[in-house]
Amino acid sequence: MNIVIAPDSFKDALSARDAAAAIAAGLKRELPDAILHQCPMGDGGEGTLDALLAATGAERRTASVQDALGREATAAWGWHEASHTAFVELAEASGLQQLKRDERTALYSTTFGVGQLITAALDAGARSLVLTLGGSATNDAGAGMLAALGARLLDSRGQPLPPGGAALCDLATLDLEGLDPRLASLEVRTAVDVDNPLLGSHGASAVFGPQKGATAADVERLDRALSHFADHAADALGEDFRELPGAGAAGGMGFAARAFLGATLRPGIELVMDQVGFDDLLAEADWVITGEGQLDGQSLSGKTPIGIARRAERFGVPTVVLAGRLGEQWQAAFEHGVTAAFALADGPITLDDALARCAELLSDRARTLARLWEVGTR
Repeated sequence: MNIVIAPDSFKDALSARDAAAAIAAGLKRELPDAILHQCPMGDGGEGTLDALLAATGAERRTASVQDALGREATAAWGWHEASHTAFVELAEASGLQQLKRDERTALYSTTFGVGQLITAALDAGARSLVLTLGGSATNDAGAGMLAALGARLLDSRGQPLPPGGAALCDLATLDLEGLDPRLASLEVRTAVDVDNPLLGSHGASAVFGPQKGATAADVERLDRALSHFADHAADALGEDFRELPGAGAAGGMGFAARAFLGATLRPGIELVMDQVGFDDLLAEADWVITGEGQLDGQSLSGKTPIGIARRAERFGVPTVVLAGRLGEQWQAAFEHGVTAAFALADGPITLDDALARCAELLSDRARTLARLWEVGTR
């Protein structure tokens, strides 16, 4: 029996690599002779860099950056010398996971550190950049990144705007003259984990702002601020990207990547699957197990389990999802290649307990799946 284990990370609990190891441990207890392929995945958020480095053999490097709150931090990025390709994961510099729950603020968090990572890549001689978006603590539509790359965002007095999306309401001048000239010859591919537009009820602020600390009033304020920023961007560039699917990814970083870096936007899970040679694994697989913290209707927009299930369905391989929680409209996953889905909790449990026990719960569910598989194949 050949089983591909390809989970995403479980936020606040396990990396994708640790999640895959936990699932494998459970399977091995019941299926000791099974061939298990651990293939940690990512759809653009935290952990995607690890998957890409493992797949390409790229070198892990680090750079000093500002985190989402402007504090000094160290962030990893990847460098593939032969192809002069850099891999930059937004979550490394501006990730939600790096902040304590009471530190999360969608109003004032910044993507400045992402711009610093891109500068490090340019300094290394990058001709190609894979920028992965997801897991962000930010909602500034990439304004911080632009500032780090040399753009000037000024208020009516000619003063630089403070960090964060809320300040974009006061934007009077968007000066792109100082942008790093090396960007003009940089090919940028951007991995996004959602297809939301920049603005409105399905946009960056409304859908993702609350998980970054935004109140209902904050969401309205941020949406107005990002709309104002998009107006200035359209005037400066002669093209408006606010409705582009994926523009709302990572608090509007999808918008900035396309508008200012000329990036192509692609579902992150598809980009990662191609990089790791996932089709070759599926060609030999009897079964795929994937998972992440929550499976719900929003997962259909490009999250890891759905991307994997859709690809596996082409090969006739069943896909099982193990999720920390089955949220609203999770059943829609059945129409997109998912064979079965299971929540991890084994009874009433607090969130803190569920996070602490995530590896144990994953192993237990994997054991149950293995026992079901044995019965079904007798």
